Amino acid sequence: MDRDLESIQQARSLLDKAFQAQARLAQFSQDQVDSVVRHMAEAGLGAAEKLARMAVEETGFGNVADKILKNKFGSEFVHEAIKDLRTVGIIGEDREKGILEIASPVGVIAAIIPSTNPTSTTINKALIALKGRNTIVFSPHPSAAGCIRETSRILSEAAVAAGAPEGSIGCLSQSTIEGTRELMSHRKTALILATGGHGLVKAAYSVGKPAFGVGPGNVPAYVESSADIPQAIQDIFAGKCFDNGTLCSSEQAVVTDAAIKDRVIEEIKHNGGHFLNEQEIQSLAHVVVTPRRTANPKIVGKPAATIAALAGIRIPEGTRVLVAPLSGVGRDYPLSIEKLSPILAFYVEKDWEAACDRCIELLNYGGLGHTLAIHSKNDEIIRQFGLRKPVFRIVVNTQAALGAVGYTTRLFPSMTLGCGTLGGNITSDNISPLHLINIKRVAYSRTHDLGEDSSRAVSVPQPKAAPIDRGEVSALVDRLMANRRLAFQTPAEPAAPPAQPATPEPTPDPPEPASFVCEDDIRQAVKEDRKIHVNGKSIITPAARDLGNQKAVLVYLD
Repeated sequence: MDRDLESIQQARSLLDKAFQAQARLAQFSQDQVDSVVRHMAEAGLGAAEKLARMAVEETGFGNVADKILKNKFGSEFVHEAIKDLRTVGIIGEDREKGILEIASPVGVIAAIIPSTNPTSTTINKALIALKGRNTIVFSPHPSAAGCIRETSRILSEAAVAAGAPEGSIGCLSQSTIEGTRELMSHRKTALILATGGHGLVKAAYSVGKPAFGVGPGNVPAYVESSADIPQAIQDIFAGKCFDNGTLCSSEQAVVTDAAIKDRVIEEIKHNGGHFLNEQEIQSLAHVVVTPRRTANPKIVGKPAATIAALAGIRIPEGTRVLVAPLSGVGRDYPLSIEKLSPILAFYVEKDWEAACDRCIELLNYGGLGHTLAIHSKNDEIIRQFGLRKPVFRIVVNTQAALGAVGYTTRLFPSMTLGCGTLGGNITSDNISPLHLINIKRVAYSRTHDLGEDSSRAVSVPQPKAAPIDRGEVSALVDRLMANRRLAFQTPAEPAAPPAQPATPEPTPDPPEPASFVCEDDIRQAVKEDRKIHVNGKSIITPAARDLGNQKAVLVYLD
């Protein structure tokens, strides 16, 4: 009980510091924010190997080489994708529609970190949080608490050294369910980033805060008849074996056409796949799958040889993946679930439409909304898979594991992959800094922007016309002509006696100040060699003000 209370108190203390830090961080310029994030990314990259070793030693999941790559991805690769994003001030303006978009941070973020990808996910979430001028507090998985805390410390020190306020990045040292619940539900928490098991994600959505959670991935990889079969199997094995299958986007089943079955089997064996017989499948299922139909933590992220030994199965030396031929999906076929280890289910179907149905079965059994891989040269079949599949990432002719996170594709690089409403998530996107800012919109009147296009303007009843006063009309014309520096030319008259001094011409009305000026207005004025008059009420975008002063286009009225 004392440990639980300590965890709750620590969550409150970290949130207090993060809340105060965020108020200061919200005043940072884009250059200041970018400098902080760059220093954090450099620190994460510099510690990539150290943190990878810590993660493997502490959790027993995966391997050091692949975790180094994941840490580099979470720091260097993600930073490259976000470094030029505008997340401060005016981030967009549409002159035609009369709309300005202004970035506003969401506040303090509570981030839940899993044990399968602990250090890379911590780096990724910290970078995208501070890029949006938010602060972040981590709740680490208990079995990876040490390496997550060390990652948080390294990032925090780098951020503070670059000018970020103390408390911008925090991490629970006493990680308990009670402390995590306090972190998620506290009034100073603005948003939750939850990566972990289904129960944790569900808990994040249930506390009454905005939350980005991610669902599980039971990823099918379909090898269609037109595919480059050697390349397809090589890609599938690269994804399945990467960090011993700990990524939720890694392949879980191979589905192929009957017409190419023998060639696919041959390539699987050539790449280190070992096909199991019926008895071996049953033995493996007892070790891999719990009675609750979840992956046994004892086999998660372990190499094929270790898992086979636990199941009492003898396999050839050099086996990389255990392959289980199955005829169905569901509770009667335990190895059809997400396994998070180098184990693949294997299905043979008569044609692409039957294969399509099988893939949907697999997705319905724990992978809705996440990812599917297709290996094919038939663009029509690829498009049909895109139209039919209940997932939001369909990667083509590449591995699913690193394709879904944006490493081998041009999807936005992220370690947090939304599964949409199909997977019980609020978004289907790869989470980026743009998900962690609010956007204000300044919208001008349609009638102001559309001018004479009255078909889209609101109809307003007009008052009845007043009688015309010819004297007022004459004075108005005089002022108009004076403003335009025009004069009537009249026929020459005979000489006449000197007349009285002429009445001075009316003084021109002062120019009307512009209500809104953007950079395009300045460029057009320079092109037309004219000035733009503004006053204290005029709205001038920063880019327009800088260019206008440089080109001496802006005339400031008192």
